[in-house]
Amino acid sequence: MRIGQGFDVHAFGPGDHVMLGGVRVAHTHGVVAHSDGDVAIHALCDAILGALALGDIGTHFPPTDARWRGADSRAFLRHCAALMRERGYAVGNADITVICERPKVAPHAAAIRATLAGDLNCEAGSISVKATTSEGLGFTGRGEGIAALAVVLLAKAE
Repeated sequence: MRIGQGFDVHAFGPGDHVMLGGVRVAHTHGVVAHSDGDVAIHALCDAILGALALGDIGTHFPPTDARWRGADSRAFLRHCAALMRERGYAVGNADITVICERPKVAPHAAAIRATLAGDLNCEAGSISVKATTSEGLGFTGRGEGIAALAVVLLAKAE
């Protein structure tokens, strides 16, 4: 078994939605990012890459590379899933925490779990998605941005 953890953060900017775990969530702002700025997927990718000792998402998808401008982060996750499978691993479980005052994540958690599980070729029951606020403290508490933490356990594939 291998364990990895990841973290991502993006500032809010112009827009009318954020992407969370591959799901479009209506919001009063978008995020400032090179790709679609999906903090949940970015944190999960870093967790998977960390568990595989393969660096981080910026190593695989550099923000300086124009190919990734506005990219769908699910492509990043599918790439990480392929690396995982090539090395003989599968997701045991993943746990993702989104940190923000808004948008509310709970109404979208089931859709996020299903989307992530599909891209990772695992059961939705192996993915946990939850949210917390920072009680009005810091940039997330002031509504200036959004963050996510992820941890993943990879097990040798059967």
